Amino acid sequence: MHISEGVLRPEIIVPAAILTAAWTGWLVWRLESSQIPRVAAMSALFFCASFIHVPLGATSVHLVLGGLVGAVLGARAFLAILVGLALQAVFFGYGGLTSLGANAIIIGAPAVLAAFFTRGGRWQKARFFLAGFVPTLASSALLSLTLALNGEEFFAVAGLAFAANIALMVIEGIICLFGLSFIWRVNKELLPCEK
Repeated sequence: MHISEGVLRPEIIVPAAILTAAWTGWLVWRLESSQIPRVAAMSALFFCASFIHVPLGATSVHLVLGGLVGAVLGARAFLAILVGLALQAVFFGYGGLTSLGANAIIIGAPAVLAAFFTRGGRWQKARFFLAGFVPTLASSALLSLTLALNGEEFFAVAGLAFAANIALMVIEGIICLFGLSFIWRVNKELLPCEK
């Protein structure tokens, strides 16, 4: 789901970088020292999960686990994903530093939605599935929209990127269902909305 270095136009890169910097500053300002280990652990989970590639026809997709990260961290998921993306860009060249702001918004912003699905109520298994499915759906839509806004020559790629991630949405939903069900049984205090 990364957009590579040199693909995006400055009209997209600059506003995305400004928005990412502002959001990051606000989150860091509100971050308590007791929350840092949890953010670091979820950042490591995101970083490692992104290396698991699932072959899909002529291409492959990789796990994101944004829903699981978002369900555990709430709004702080954006920080964890930003750190993971920055490390991937610096050490492995995935994404890139100029596209870091756009990639953080594409993957990190939808991850925050997952916390909504951890709220109590009925249909727990369906909510836990949606906690993984919806952020991946939103990330795929943002990726496609960003590519489409980048120019007419990217329209076909934008549609292909969304279509390739449909299977990933289901996979992420299933992983999130099992992960959150386990957390619920073992220590539901880890879910911010269940305290």
